[in-house]
Amino acid sequence: MAGADAQTAVAAPAWSRDQPSRRRGLRYRVQAPLDVTVLRSGIPESLPGRSVNLGEGGIAAVLAGELVPGEAVGVEILLPHGSNRLHTRALVRHHDKLRSGLEFVGLSAEQQAAIRDWAGEVRTEPELGIAPKAVTEGGGSFKTGGLGGGRPPVRRRRSRTWIVLLVSAGILLAILCWRWNRGWKDLESTIPKDDKKVEVELPQAHVPADVMQKLVIHRVDPDYPAAARPAKLKAVIALDVVVGRDGSVVEIHPLNGPDVLARAAMEALRWWRFEPYRVDGKPVAVETTVAVEFKP
Repeated sequence: MAGADAQTAVAAPAWSRDQPSRRRGLRYRVQAPLDVTVLRSGIPESLPGRSVNLGEGGIAAVLAGELVPGEAVGVEILLPHGSNRLHTRALVRHHDKLRSGLEFVGLSAEQQAAIRDWAGEVRTEPELGIAPKAVTEGGGSFKTGGLGGGRPPVRRRRSRTWIVLLVSAGILLAILCWRWNRGWKDLESTIPKDDKKVEVELPQAHVPADVMQKLVIHRVDPDYPAAARPAKLKAVIALDVVVGRDGSVVEIHPLNGPDVLARAAMEALRWWRFEPYRVDGKPVAVETTVAVEFKP
């Protein structure tokens, strides 16, 4: 993934209220846990959060951290029932007070189909409203459009309309506040505490690159960085990679090449997935080498 560093991402224009919306397609009101990863100064930073709405073109989310419009990030979304995870890349188009708007980049047809299938399971909530009762001047009810009913005074009808609107607005505001507080509590529960130690898997074997290449089940090709285009940099970046027992990439260290190309290679490789390497039938963490070629 290219331009994950904030310094290389400034070329992407930030969204503002004066510009037209960048949304592509419909958005569905769904809440799901997600993880946004941004690479800054060569160090990946993970921001947990929860989606507000989701579509094939992008996602709006509440995150436990700050993003900069124009940054390129990685997004991992937990699909319903915990059965699958959606991994993709996105650009930050808007950020304000922990709320972010992200535009998907390079979403595959399978990922778009997964979003549509997920959205098909979402039921839209009915709009809140209270039907006003018409009252005659003497206090009795009447049917609008009926032949035998009288017409209420104009002042009373207007006052009842205002009461209905105020009650509806109060109910809607209370529901929104309740949903916001509940979502925020769920978000806080997912933020790791400082006193918790992150367990690091130590590699138990060094596996040749050609052997690990056969175990790749998900590959993300890096984009050529915009910052490298003026100099037309060309290189083959070698990376020392630690693959965990579950097949995910847990550690990456560049071995050569310009920093701008090395960062792009590291960001792309973070989303690779391997079949677990097994020793005596048991999956183990291993160390290997991956080479990524960049051409202008």
